[in-house]
Amino acid sequence: MAKRVAIIGGGSSGLCAIKACLEESLEPICFERSGDIGGLWRFEEHPEEGRASIYRSVIINTSKEMMCFSDFPIPEDFPNYMHNSKIMEYFRMYAQHFDLLRHIRFRTSVCRVSKCPDFATTGQWEVVTESEGKQEAAVFDAVLVCTGHHTEAHLPLSAFPGINNFKGHYIHSRDYKDARDSTDKRVVVIGIGNSGADLAVEISQTAKQVFLSTRRGAWIFNRVGDQGYPIDTVITTRTNAFLKKLLSQSMVSNFAEKQLNARFNHSLYGLKPKHRVLDQHPTINDDLPNRIISGRVLVKPNIQEFTETSAIFEDGTREDIDAVVFATGYSFSFPFLEGCVKVVENQISLYKFMFPPDLEKPTLAFIGLIQPLGAIMPISELQCRWATRIFKGSNKLPPRHCMEADIKQKREAMAKQYVKSQRHTIQVDYIPYMDELACQVGVKPDLLTLFLTDPKLALEVAFGPCTPYQYRLRGPGKWAGAREAILTQRQRIIKPLQTRLVEEHPSAPAMPLFFKLVGAVAILAIGFAFL
Repeated sequence: MAKRVAIIGGGSSGLCAIKACLEESLEPICFERSGDIGGLWRFEEHPEEGRASIYRSVIINTSKEMMCFSDFPIPEDFPNYMHNSKIMEYFRMYAQHFDLLRHIRFRTSVCRVSKCPDFATTGQWEVVTESEGKQEAAVFDAVLVCTGHHTEAHLPLSAFPGINNFKGHYIHSRDYKDARDSTDKRVVVIGIGNSGADLAVEISQTAKQVFLSTRRGAWIFNRVGDQGYPIDTVITTRTNAFLKKLLSQSMVSNFAEKQLNARFNHSLYGLKPKHRVLDQHPTINDDLPNRIISGRVLVKPNIQEFTETSAIFEDGTREDIDAVVFATGYSFSFPFLEGCVKVVENQISLYKFMFPPDLEKPTLAFIGLIQPLGAIMPISELQCRWATRIFKGSNKLPPRHCMEADIKQKREAMAKQYVKSQRHTIQVDYIPYMDELACQVGVKPDLLTLFLTDPKLALEVAFGPCTPYQYRLRGPGKWAGAREAILTQRQRIIKPLQTRLVEEHPSAPAMPLFFKLVGAVAILAIGFAFL
């Protein structure tokens, strides 16, 4: 009899969790509290309790080739950076193709997840759900928590004296939908993460004036990289990951900051932070410098206090304000788990950011509870592939003391690299973390073998973008279409841009194949020398 797995949440992580269970011959039942799939990426006019909420214009910060599920490429005619409606279209295609919807119970909330009395021997869980006012209890062999970390707004009002006396309107970015309510108003946006920068730009289209208040400043990345390719396909390569390990963090920061300042001088625009570029999760925004140079957005320091009608900043300046948007991030908790895990200041002790190390049986895993330097969908998918193999018994977790040592090491490394912040407690770097998971599953690409057997593919794997298809080339879950998907990924990047034919004169490639091969061999030789 197949083991039953309860999946909590029907967003992107929940969908790939269902599919991973089916691949391992497990029986998934997904509980989704709303009436549709999509989670964070499904736009609704009004925020729903317990579900992430986005604004109408949201466009994703990761490009389609980097964010797709590993055996289901996004159609070539879809834009590289997709509007939330296009992301939902892709999710529906994925769910239909793999027949996932029949495993989801919509409008069903999970009230409680608790260990069965015989958990120490069976690892089973009692899951209590509620639908249409009726509660139901059922026993499951394992549980996958796929609720994400963007559901509970972090609104630190106590850090802003006078806010309760402010006569204007204030909201958290979670409640923002569009800029209509900001017309002809003076608005301050607090926070310079991705949401804060996006909202400052959008609101400045209709507002009388926008002030962007930041404690630390930020390094601003553009979606468009070298030669017009998506920036993540340029940066996220195995060659760059290797060089990053080889060079000091200071050297890498110097190079990156020089590149960013070549676009616009961050000091000149009042954005340069005290920390280095690698010390904080990046802010990606194409339009912010344009809005600053046109005066529609004014960058300001942190707010010292509010009066009834104004904001006083830490540099002593005062501005009359009509409205405030707190883009101050999110916190996460899991009240339905009844003490099985403990969250303190957005920190939770999980092996590889997935498994509680103190359970007698490894039958509970968290999916997508990470803040990646890269796309989250492929990471969630690979997490699911590993977790389901653990549940099935095909893979094993190490002893508790080894898991706790790994958790401690990762926490110390995070604290050493990143500035202290609520958002830097679940930070992972895309390629190192994906490879770490891939080693557990047995699907990490074997570059040496590839160079010996398929040099054309090896060159694209080593020098090209580290797309999710790489983790379907071998091992459990191998996909016959992975090689072709990798070799045609650049065509899918270019296709949606080719809406007007331009006659080009042929030119020699920037790097001939011979030099690429020589470079690849050199990198491999250096790599093995450092092993």
